[in-house]
Amino acid sequence: MTRSYFPSIFAHTSKPSLFEPGEPEFWDDPHISKSMLEAHLDQTHDGASRKTAEIEKTVSHLTGSGFLKTGDRVLDLGCGPGLYSSRLFMEGMQVTGIDISRRSIDYARTQAEKERLDIDYICTDFFDIEYEETFDVVLQVYGEICTFSEEKLDLLLNLIRRALKDEGIFIFDVSTRALRMREGLKNRWYVSKGGFWRPGKHFVLEERFDYPENDTWLNQYIIADEDGTVKTYRLWLHDYSLETISLALEQSGFEVEQVWNSLSGEPYREGGDWIAIAARKV
Repeated sequence: MTRSYFPSIFAHTSKPSLFEPGEPEFWDDPHISKSMLEAHLDQTHDGASRKTAEIEKTVSHLTGSGFLKTGDRVLDLGCGPGLYSSRLFMEGMQVTGIDISRRSIDYARTQAEKERLDIDYICTDFFDIEYEETFDVVLQVYGEICTFSEEKLDLLLNLIRRALKDEGIFIFDVSTRALRMREGLKNRWYVSKGGFWRPGKHFVLEERFDYPENDTWLNQYIIADEDGTVKTYRLWLHDYSLETISLALEQSGFEVEQVWNSLSGEPYREGGDWIAIAARKV
């Protein structure tokens, strides 16, 4: 690494203000999106999506408990490569999958065509949806709503409520402070000859910042390329307790109907890593 890297890297390492954005091209970056798709499909870890066995257990639980039913119109928000959408379709539901990653949507469409699954996959931002009382169920898995500030969460909940039919159900999960404390503040750096962030040689500095007064956490990745370019990617995670997520739902016109510690049906207990919720539009 040349000396010229250091001023630029140091300029990126100070603790940013709450929900300060990083590089805008993240999920749809040509190389990163390829790495992300591979992570979604990788069965050796739960880095981007939960493993197939857990996905199937989740679908089985939600259909068995009656929250998802044959004939339902379902909106899968953050569908990725269609791992849930495809299974919901095979359970007899009409499915629309939305994701911001063009690569994931292209993969999902290709798989649907191969398997003759009539699923409507759309590449767009969550905040651009304009549905009016269209869906029986909106599904959002793996804590995606935790990546938004409270203000953006309120906006998203209002969009979801508008998309749902009367008494429609919003099913989702959020991470808790317990998970974040177990993971801890771990910083590291390394040089890669090609990996998740870049196809060629690059330097990676990973940092984690805690904002305990806001129940918020930042995973920050500073990437320095051989040509001297330095970019910062930020993944914000706003954790919730049952009380705080219930209040946010209530303020947006939802009523909590069922709570678990996982979408696969693990009974709720306080202090778990995750909270899964089925909330009804009221």
